[in-house]
Amino acid sequence: MAKKTSRTKTSAAAAVSSDFDIVIVGQAGRLQYEALLLTASLQANAPNFTGTLYVAEPQMSRHWPKDPSMPGDIKSALEELGAVILPFENQVFGAEYPYGNKIEALCAMPAGRNFLFLDTDTLIVGDIATLETDFTKPSASMRRTGTWPEEELYWPGYSATWKSLYDRYGLDFESTLDTDQPDEYWQRYLYFNAGWITGHDAPTFGERWKEWALDVRDDRPEELVLQSLDPWLDQVTLPLVIHSFGGGRPGDDLAGLDGDLTCHYRMLPLLYAREDDAVVAVLENVTAPNKIKKWLKQYDPFKRMIYQNRGDKVRALFDQNDMPPRERQIRNTIKREGFWMR
Repeated sequence: MAKKTSRTKTSAAAAVSSDFDIVIVGQAGRLQYEALLLTASLQANAPNFTGTLYVAEPQMSRHWPKDPSMPGDIKSALEELGAVILPFENQVFGAEYPYGNKIEALCAMPAGRNFLFLDTDTLIVGDIATLETDFTKPSASMRRTGTWPEEELYWPGYSATWKSLYDRYGLDFESTLDTDQPDEYWQRYLYFNAGWITGHDAPTFGERWKEWALDVRDDRPEELVLQSLDPWLDQVTLPLVIHSFGGGRPGDDLAGLDGDLTCHYRMLPLLYAREDDAVVAVLENVTAPNKIKKWLKQYDPFKRMIYQNRGDKVRALFDQNDMPPRERQIRNTIKREGFWMR
């Protein structure tokens, strides 16, 4: 028995790695400027990162009839900062469901590598090269709220709704439950924000995610008939895919994501309103150099929030140690003062 335990421990230790690539999505419009900001923050705050940052770029196709690709000068700026542009063509999703870009971007990644997917509206705030985890057991962000499923008058409940999905793909539902949470409470069930995802072999992960997302979209279980899948389809199917590869809720080794390594700010007014002083300082340091400023000033929300000090006015509206409990309240306060931008 002792020898078996020793081999198991050695195998588990060998699976832990700090060798991984990062993938984000970049396309014309807001995302190209967010991609520049993320890439600049990676260069500034993780100089020892040895993986590759891929900026996955959707191409014009029947799913993207309006060309979504980035201008050449923006791509050149990303490459000068160390990013690799990864063109891909949407096979299933596109303009009608842009959240599917992250699924199809994973399908276009090199095989056999550990990966960290990040939503483009993310800031690297610490040395992400220090991140170590077992990428063969995928996980994702728990910085989420109970957005899905929605409670309805005649719905079957949380357990029946989620179980119908696990049953469809032959997955064990009971082992995914957080039994410290009460029955029929949303946090009992495996549910993620897709703002960051860890895993191994992105194309294999992405193909399964694409297949199951398409299946649920086109032939949903009866228990889901009252539920909206737009924009939640990716987050509905992500827990199934993660569980199918032996993954689950993130452990302490991933605490730096949504912590001291990354900040998923989503929109700059929200960053200025609620994030720590250290995050604001990182943002302003990263965006100060002229080689970054000349690009970001082309995007009006960045120009006004960062360079014309509107972000400082937003921050002054709140006590960051006593924030309103709901994001809607934060947004409404910013909008009432005329400072909201996205």
